[in-house]
Amino acid sequence: MSFDEDDHVRLHDEHSEFDGETGTVTQVMETMFGDATYTVSFDDGQESGVSEDALEAAHGDGANGGGDGDTVGEADE
Repeated sequence: MSFDEDDHVRLHDEHSEFDGETGTVTQVMETMFGDATYTVSFDDGQESGVSEDALEAAHGDGANGGGDGDTVGEADE
């Protein structure tokens, strides 16, 4: 899945200080091999050169940096 600017995404990179956080794609760059890399902005900074496989679409109403925001699914009663 590719992403566009202003898409809300969750980063999965255990080596990043933003691992597990939700942010907004601010730039899409294409490598010389035709692959896309992304710059993602979070509340506390940004991460550049992020590969597509380190991102997933973030669903819900959490705008830029919703933190842990595990809101997927229904609440148990």
